[in-house]
Amino acid sequence: MDLPPTRPLAGGHRPARRRAAWALAAVVVALATLVWWLSPMGRGSLRHGTVTVATGVPTGVYDLYGKLLAPVLRADLPGDRVRLLSSQGSVQNIDYVASGRADFTFAQADAVADYHGPARSRLRAVARLYDDYAQLIVPAGSGVTSARGLRGLRVGLGQSGSGVNLIARRILTAAGLDPDRDITAVPAGIDTAPGMLRSGRLDAFFWSGGLPTGAVQTLSEHFPVKLVQLGDLIGPLNALGAAARYYRSAVMPSDAYPDLRDSRAVPTIAVANLLITTDHEDPAVVQRVTQAVIDSRDRIGAVVHPAQQVDLRTAIYTDPLPLDEGARRYYLSVKP
Repeated sequence: MDLPPTRPLAGGHRPARRRAAWALAAVVVALATLVWWLSPMGRGSLRHGTVTVATGVPTGVYDLYGKLLAPVLRADLPGDRVRLLSSQGSVQNIDYVASGRADFTFAQADAVADYHGPARSRLRAVARLYDDYAQLIVPAGSGVTSARGLRGLRVGLGQSGSGVNLIARRILTAAGLDPDRDITAVPAGIDTAPGMLRSGRLDAFFWSGGLPTGAVQTLSEHFPVKLVQLGDLIGPLNALGAAARYYRSAVMPSDAYPDLRDSRAVPTIAVANLLITTDHEDPAVVQRVTQAVIDSRDRIGAVVHPAQQVDLRTAIYTDPLPLDEGARRYYLSVKP
C-alpha cells in the first residue's frame, strides 16, 4: 500500500544548522587559542616550567642584580618558576647556559669570546647591560702603583670560573708577570677577598665589576684602601689575542668610592657585560625577559647602580654574540 508523502517537520533543517554553527565555533575557538598560545602572553603562561638564571658569587654585582631581577621575572612569567643559581662568575655562567643547567645568565664579553665549547654556536645575547671595570685594590699604605709592582705578593685573582680570574691573568701577563710564578695567586673572589685583605692574608686583589661594587665600598668604609691604575696596560692587553680586543680604556671617577683615602680618578680597563641565553630557549619567553630587563632598569638601578647603564640604544650591541630571536622581536616592537 502506498503511503502518503511525508511532510517535512517544521524546522527540520535546524539540527544541521546547529551542528554547522557548533563546528564553526569550535574552529574559531581553536584558532583563537592557537594565536594566544603563540603570543608572548599565552606562551609564557602555558609553559609552567622553571626559568633558571645563573648569577655569581655572594656580594657581587651579578648576585645582587639577579636577586632584584627575579621578582620582576616572576611577575612577567606567571606560568614559570624563576630560580637563581649561584656561580663563580662569567666563565662558569657560560658553561651553565651552554650545558642547559641555566636558561639565562650574565657574562663578560671577553669570557664569551673566549668560550669554545661544543655549544658555542648556540649561544645568543639578550642585551648588553653595563660595563665592568677592572679594579686592583691594595691597602692605602701599599707601595704598589701598577700591576707590575705585584711581583712576589699574595694576590687574589678570583675563582677559576670567574671573569675576574680571566681578566686578572691577562692583566698580569700584559704587565710582564707570570700569574703562576711571579705572584702567589689566591683563588679568592669578591665574597672573601676584602676580608682577607683586611686581615693581612692578601696584599692585593683584583675585581672586575660595575661601579660601585658594594663589597669594595663596604671595605673602604672600614679599612683604608686605594685603587691602583691599570690604564697603562691597555696596549699590551689588546695585543694578547682576539678575545682581548673587547677591553677598552676607561676611567673610574673620583666619586666611584667616596670613602677611599685617596679619592681621585683612576685609569683602568673596561669590558661590556651581556645577558645571554641559547637558541634552545622559547623566543616568547626571551622576549618577555628582555622587556623585564629594560622595564626594571630604574627600579634595579636605584640599588645596583651599574644597572642604570641599561639602555635601549646600546642594548642591541651584543658583540661577540648575535641577538636572540625573542630579544630581536622585543627591540623591533619598541623601535620608534
